[in-house]
Amino acid sequence: MPRKRRSLKPLKRMAPFIGRYKGLVAGALLSLVAAALSTLAVPVAVRRMIDHGFSGSDAVFVNNYFGMLVLLAFFLAVASGLRYFFVITLGERVVADLRNAVFSHVSSLSPEFFDRSQSGEIVSRLAVDTTQIKSVVGATASVALRNLILGLGALAMMVVTSPKLSALVIVAIPVIVVPLIAFGRSVRRRSRMTQDMLARANSYASEQIGAMRTVQAFTHEDRAVGRFARAVEDAYAAARSSVTARALLTSFAIFLVFSSVVAVLWFGSRDVLSGAISAGTLGQFVLYAVFAASSFGALSEVGGELAQAAGATERLAEILDEKPGIVSPAHPVRLPEPARGEIVFDNVHFSYPTRPEAPSLNGVSFTVSSGETVAIVGPSGAGKSTVFALVMRNYDPQSGRILLDGVALPDADPKDVRSRIALVPQDVTIFATSVRENIAFGRPDASDAEIVAAAKAALAHDFIMALDNGYDTEVGERGVTLSGGQRQRIAIARAILRDAPVLLLDEATSALDAESEMLVQQALDGLMQGRTTLVVAHRLATVLKADRILVLDHGRIVEEGNHQSLVARGGIYARLAKLQFDTGAEAFGSEEQECRKG
Repeated sequence: MPRKRRSLKPLKRMAPFIGRYKGLVAGALLSLVAAALSTLAVPVAVRRMIDHGFSGSDAVFVNNYFGMLVLLAFFLAVASGLRYFFVITLGERVVADLRNAVFSHVSSLSPEFFDRSQSGEIVSRLAVDTTQIKSVVGATASVALRNLILGLGALAMMVVTSPKLSALVIVAIPVIVVPLIAFGRSVRRRSRMTQDMLARANSYASEQIGAMRTVQAFTHEDRAVGRFARAVEDAYAAARSSVTARALLTSFAIFLVFSSVVAVLWFGSRDVLSGAISAGTLGQFVLYAVFAASSFGALSEVGGELAQAAGATERLAEILDEKPGIVSPAHPVRLPEPARGEIVFDNVHFSYPTRPEAPSLNGVSFTVSSGETVAIVGPSGAGKSTVFALVMRNYDPQSGRILLDGVALPDADPKDVRSRIALVPQDVTIFATSVRENIAFGRPDASDAEIVAAAKAALAHDFIMALDNGYDTEVGERGVTLSGGQRQRIAIARAILRDAPVLLLDEATSALDAESEMLVQQALDGLMQGRTTLVVAHRLATVLKADRILVLDHGRIVEEGNHQSLVARGGIYARLAKLQFDTGAEAFGSEEQECRKG
């Protein structure tokens, strides 16, 4: 993802999310101003007590002012409590909306985005970066505004109290602010670096944890731990650099601010001795100076946190600024009803965005009629799976047309196109939930009876009922508690439940043992009835039952026909058959007869 110039400007992207909750913002601002005004009233009360209460030994006067201070403290406590409630609620609400917006946007992006992005880094941005923003919107921004109001108010009251002493403080302000700006840029740069390092560490951890069985099978635990440790150490080094810069920034600011207060106090004490100002006035001025110093000192610390939030916002903005490559046209053409399931490829040329120099399909043309079963075979890298990706409209071809029921795919709503397609992939996705919910993924509004019927049609009902909790059994992450054949049959049940007119079978039996393959193939035979079916397969049974076979090689259709004609031709199809079965093309004839008998 592209990097942008680092500044606090990315925080502007939060404005639309914050602007939705004007009531919370107004409540936070009003309570914040009330708390600041309550604090600014304290030095005035202190001055009057020093100048009038103690000198006259008027106990009633002193009691009244102490009572006033108690009321101020109560008012300050209420205002501070309300401020905390409003800003924390606002932060939680804004970040919840931000997380929803980012996830919703990510779900709308095309596969091309995921081809060049790591899922672990996306999850890190969704979790870690939004948490960083929450702390800023929910607390840091409030503290910054409070200190800004308090600091500016204290400066104004200092001028009112003693213009001469205020001039000394104001002269020191540029000396404080200029280094803060210079240090702040360094902190922002280091903060972004820290977040990038942490995201990479999280991405690596997510990948390795998801593949831990493979890692352990190859005894690479130490290697994985070592690499993650190095990534964590890199993140720590970047964080330490950021913390060092913030520490120097904070120390420098506090030293300058409080040194100026000491200087003012020294000059003020001389004015008290000369009678130019009263002791109470000096006390009031010093309190305001302390308020201003502490407020602007706190702003230096807040600056670092704002820089981190700016970096987090920038990273999330990069995702939100991603444009999906596949979008619905402004006025989509409706697919005809009833659906026929006819697919047409017309001189299609396509290269993946990540490999534009390597064409995957080069002038491919074919038609699959309604209800026809067409198998696509060929060596690895020939473009078989690319055909499926284009039918699903995961990508658009660089040239040529793909039509579904006579409508060019770019003219239709992608959701309408995909709603007419059921997919049974080779690498089945099983979610970490119950068997019932995994099957219902094909059609979430399906009834329990429909789910059971789909499972029976997929020959999955018996093994499901043998599980501990039947259809309510949790299957673990990626369906780890199920065998490969069981996962495939759940995928077939999902496709049956979807009841789409077009069926895509992507080597659905290639990784199964003979018994599982037989059961899955029986389930597939039932699923294919009455549907337009495209099959990417090397297994003989599926190929034999296809009405036509297309042979792809280097992105072109080099052979087309049925099983017998292609075997007789002695081309790529026959060679692949010989390699697979190791008994020559004659094996096809005998196995074909067995399949037909079955």
